[in-house]
Amino acid sequence: MKIAVASQEGLIVDTHFGHARQFLIYEVSGETCELLERRAVEQYCVGGQSMSSAIDGILAAVSDCHAVLVAMIGEPPRERLAAIGVQAVSDYANQPIDAALGDYARRQASE
Repeated sequence: MKIAVASQEGLIVDTHFGHARQFLIYEVSGETCELLERRAVEQYCVGGQSMSSAIDGILAAVSDCHAVLVAMIGEPPRERLAAIGVQAVSDYANQPIDAALGDYARRQASE
């Protein structure tokens, strides 16, 4: 499954959905996590204001992913992601990406 991750340096899940300027796209299969690409996006939240023009680009950028791992996310963008079948997950804030991806994949397999 493909999972998008909001991360500044590519090491930990450390970026608020609205502050992300890129999403790291991983393919997760069993215990294997492979970084496929980095997708640049326009920042959704600038100076405390939501940029409605940016959300459509972000949704398009992650639409082929099963989930988006973020440090935090507000309810309106969470609902917009859910409407296109992408789960917003903020359970892994400040955790290493590999560990977060592995745990998420294990949880999905057990459901």
